[in-house]
Amino acid sequence: MDDDQLGRQTTAQLQRGLRISMFVVAGAILFGLGLLNLARNLDEYDLPVVQLGAFAMLAAVLVGVAAQVVLRRPRVVSHRVAIAVVLAASVLSYLALPSGRTSSEVDWVFGAANWVGLAVLLDRPLRTAVAFLVTHELLALANLLLLHDVGLRSLSRFATGSVSVFCFPLCVAVVAAVLHRIGTAAAVATQELERVRTAEAVAVAAHRRRAQRFAELAGTTVPLLEGLADRSLAPSDPAVQRRSAIEAARMRRLLAESDTVENPLLHELRHCADIADRKGVEVELDARGRWPVPPVAVRRALTDAALTALATADSWARVTVVGDDDLVSVNVVADVAEDIGTGYGVAGDGAIEDWGETGAPATVESDVRVETFRTGGTVWTEARWKPTAS
Repeated sequence: MDDDQLGRQTTAQLQRGLRISMFVVAGAILFGLGLLNLARNLDEYDLPVVQLGAFAMLAAVLVGVAAQVVLRRPRVVSHRVAIAVVLAASVLSYLALPSGRTSSEVDWVFGAANWVGLAVLLDRPLRTAVAFLVTHELLALANLLLLHDVGLRSLSRFATGSVSVFCFPLCVAVVAAVLHRIGTAAAVATQELERVRTAEAVAVAAHRRRAQRFAELAGTTVPLLEGLADRSLAPSDPAVQRRSAIEAARMRRLLAESDTVENPLLHELRHCADIADRKGVEVELDARGRWPVPPVAVRRALTDAALTALATADSWARVTVVGDDDLVSVNVVADVAEDIGTGYGVAGDGAIEDWGETGAPATVESDVRVETFRTGGTVWTEARWKPTAS
């Protein structure tokens, strides 16, 4: 699971818990206090069926919210449709309300519709919940002012009832908004923590691999440097020069492995070719096809043979990389001086040879096959890797 999925899951769990709690509260008020007041005063309504219809509309909305939350199903009805049904139920109940009974026990919808609407809007922005509560309050006030006789007693009863009908749901909406922000902040903090931990793990692994590679290079580079330091090796010796070029190319390749590029194999081959170019060798590098990015160990095996050929080339070298999803091949053709020595382990013209002490073996653990041929003063080497077999 990535960081974005973890953050979304954390926020979704918090929202689901809040909506379940809100559903329990709204259900208790609608099916408890609201239904009790409706049943107790059913005889006072001129059209009881209208009140029962309004109650059924609110119950349907609340059941729909419960189904979406408990069953974890996507929202079937939009927030706007659900709120429109809630407000329509309020208007319908107010139109059939007995005169002078606004915000009393007979007015059961006044203290029930607000909680049902809040259950629908709990995962929406705070301003949306506030707008609904204000609209619900204005509908009740309009019913009082337009359809009934307004008196000090009725206004006082409306104002007193508004404390619980408007202020309590508003407090719940504010708390839900704060908890939502806390959950979002916690999810972001979790993502950042995971990112930092991943970056640290990658850095530690990269440092460990680099230290291992430096240790491997030390096995061939340190004896060379020690020989040059105690003058047991002469810088003018062609064999020493070849060894120095090879070690320099390996060091350049090691530094290039940490670069972020689109094609790491070509990038590292260019660094290997740079050593030959610096000593005046004309290098031609050609790439054809597209291939998957080889792992670091495979890239080292593919470039080892090319590195040796480039470092020991006399005047020219041509590197060709051909690949697809099934095979990657690195070919190097170069002219090599006749006094190459044991670096190529020459067994005769046209023979398959090992690179000996200065190069890569013919078979490596990374499933890379290396073959080398020599004809006169020209050496050809090919390293092949099959991605599907690795």
